[in-house]
Amino acid sequence: MNEKSKQLTPEDIDRVIAMAWEDRTPFSAIEFQFGLAEADVIKLMKRELKLSSWKRWRARVQGRKTKHVAKRTEEVGRFKSKAQKQITYNKISKKKY
Repeated sequence: MNEKSKQLTPEDIDRVIAMAWEDRTPFSAIEFQFGLAEADVIKLMKRELKLSSWKRWRARVQGRKTKHVAKRTEEVGRFKSKAQKQITYNKISKKKY
């Protein structure tokens, strides 16, 4: 793993795992936000998930077009998770429940 992955907080690791499970979040978005290449995400997922969960995740994302920007069709737009905080005027907004 690269140096960046060793500096992730538990909250960052949880967010990377959530983004990796999301079908429409490409690996390039994870790399942009956290500095982890696809291979690093795979290693992180293997390290953090139970074996059965990791196998299910790998089977799910392997070859999935939506996880790779270059393979996407134009119908797949940008996806924003409800767990992702909104950024307004360079300030992070808090969710209001």
